[in-house]
Amino acid sequence: MAPKTRVGSTFMTQELIDLRTSILEGRYKDALAIVDELEEMSKQAILRNIQSFLLRMLIHLIKNKVEQRLTNSWAASIRGSVIEIKKLNIKANKKSYYIQQDEWGLMLEDELEEAIYGASVEVMNGVYSPLKLGEMVNKQEIINIATRLLLLTYENEFKDKINEELSELPGGENWLTGK
Repeated sequence: MAPKTRVGSTFMTQELIDLRTSILEGRYKDALAIVDELEEMSKQAILRNIQSFLLRMLIHLIKNKVEQRLTNSWAASIRGSVIEIKKLNIKANKKSYYIQQDEWGLMLEDELEEAIYGASVEVMNGVYSPLKLGEMVNKQEIINIATRLLLLTYENEFKDKINEELSELPGGENWLTGK
């Protein structure tokens, strides 16, 4: 990635400077190549943000499964992650997605390993090492729950359905009824 140059209160990347120069000099092929590079950089940034919310969601799903309870904080974090993923995943045209419905599996598997490490600090106040926690967690079950939640993001009216999914988690019924 090119170095960033501070301009006022905004950042201008070297790519934008090069793009402007290419256009002004009539080098349209170079300009289009820079546009392609900027599009790819933007897509990678979006995917990293989605991964961050996936990680947060998975950590809380792991905590839920191991501790067999659902706190308001965990439910809010899971719900918020799903909502943010929906916002990030839909492209500007509002008709297509960066990640298609059938493409979550590999990303979830990758993030699950990191989530186990993150959750090991929090589950039962950190009594389990990441390796021990990894043995305790039914990884496929966590991936299945996460997949169900992520598939909701392709639906228009999905927020109430998130609560339905949350109510199915251990402790979810108590969470839903406020017990």
